[in-house]
Amino acid sequence: MSFDRSVFAEGVRASLPVLAGVAPFGVICGVAMVASGIAPAMAMLMSLLVFAGASMVASAQLLASGTPALLVILTTIFINLRFMMYSASLRLHFAHAPLRWRLIVSYLVADNAYGLFLQHFSDRPDDPRKLEYYLGTAIPIWVAWQAAVLAGILIGAGVPASWRLEFAAPLAFIAMSVPLLRDRAMIAAALAAAITVVLANDLPLRLSVAAAAIVGIVTGMMFERKKA
Repeated sequence: MSFDRSVFAEGVRASLPVLAGVAPFGVICGVAMVASGIAPAMAMLMSLLVFAGASMVASAQLLASGTPALLVILTTIFINLRFMMYSASLRLHFAHAPLRWRLIVSYLVADNAYGLFLQHFSDRPDDPRKLEYYLGTAIPIWVAWQAAVLAGILIGAGVPASWRLEFAAPLAFIAMSVPLLRDRAMIAAALAAAITVVLANDLPLRLSVAAAAIVGIVTGMMFERKKA
């Protein structure tokens, strides 16, 4: 297949405004991982392999508090469930692409890249230039994220261990969550999860986090059904 560089460049230009939001979150994520006790090299490898900021921050905080591995895994699964929906949606656009491209697309899936792509092609499902545009939006976001995480890791590695940096994760989640509160379902889910995590704070093994995730998801689904 021929690769349309002009469409790729169009995707790159579309991604530039969101990079200002990607970079701070990536730095906070890198700092949080190192502050939680993860070795810098392992933290960077985790970023390259996982490429999912919310679950990386959550797992770092849970690991730092001595949470059992199974609960860490379950929590990250809950957080990343949205990627199943993203993948199902993208399959409609890339199901017939060669395997190597589908693997690259799946690895580069991110909230911002998916949103930019869907906004551009939701009314043009048969446009043959979708792959170039998707890569144009997703690759700069990936590069900016990895560079920001690396910067955060270097910052975190240079900070004395006695400094308390646990505030980084809550701030990151607040900064990430507030822009998503655009309708009743999202607001209800966020409120339900916040109330649950406070009420369940005394549960052992940080089960309050998993409980809040479940309650938030169920609440959001209930409001979505009412809206439909």
